[in-house]
Amino acid sequence: MILTALLLLTISTSKAQTEDAVFHFLELPLSSHAAGLGGTNISIIEDDITMALHNPALLSCISTNSLSLNYMTYMDGVGVGNAAYGRFLTDRSTIAVSAQYINYGTLQQTDIEDTNLGTFSAKDIAIAGTYAYDLSDYWSGGVTAKFIFGNYASYSSFAIGFDLGLNYYNSQTDFSASFVLKNIGGQIDAFDEVKENLPLDLQFGISKKLAHAPFRISVTMQGLNNWSSSFTQDGEKEKFSKLFMNHFVFGVDFLASENFYISGGYNCKRASEMKVNDVSNWAGMSIGAGMQINRLKVGVSYAKYHVSSASLFFNLSTTL
Repeated sequence: MILTALLLLTISTSKAQTEDAVFHFLELPLSSHAAGLGGTNISIIEDDITMALHNPALLSCISTNSLSLNYMTYMDGVGVGNAAYGRFLTDRSTIAVSAQYINYGTLQQTDIEDTNLGTFSAKDIAIAGTYAYDLSDYWSGGVTAKFIFGNYASYSSFAIGFDLGLNYYNSQTDFSASFVLKNIGGQIDAFDEVKENLPLDLQFGISKKLAHAPFRISVTMQGLNNWSSSFTQDGEKEKFSKLFMNHFVFGVDFLASENFYISGGYNCKRASEMKVNDVSNWAGMSIGAGMQINRLKVGVSYAKYHVSSASLFFNLSTTL
């Protein structure tokens, strides 16, 4: 019933929320581990509050009083960061609060005749609350409510959005599967006269640890609510096989020990979108690593989210 409701809701709203969307900073990764696995992952089960920022159902996996601080270098002059804190509410429920921001720096302001009018600043901020509940020994669900603010020079906007997540995990086989519907909602107060929606995204993901090898494989499908045709620079429709593959994100973890991992990923859509003259320049590829020393966890990843530069993602987590 839950999955049916999610799919019906997605079908009824996907076209509008995909074509006319604002606040695309919500699509950036919020976890160095997820960033190292291709930019998104919704199914890894581990004590990491940042993974719950990608799927609220995973919040039930964390230790109580978990705190995380994260920062990502983006394009020149642009800073991206987030923070999260979570704790147990009852034996079966967990709550968390989080915030993320992107500061676009100081920008040049001109009129239609290219006259210099000085400079202005621009930024987006999202403040969120998450609740997760263990439905059974195998199933958990979660919801995140987000309050989103944007300010660009004299223009400002306020929006409300929701993420819904569902996870199945079998600890005996180390298999996990998740559905997440992200960014349900839209603007309450628009930048201009027309109110726009958030970048709706239906995702499905699985993760499986190999039984006799220190590897964990993850496959995530994103944009399942958007199967519309896209076009190449020459105006020709892309082949269906390529469009289909653009929905996939592949990731692998090398679990060297309980306290150290190395990750790698490939995001097919990002690789396709960032090609220049049919050369990918490693776009779509990502790597990362993380380690734990006592209660302190450190993570770092490297990836490209824009053709102009590469990004480093730093994560610092602890249990208070």
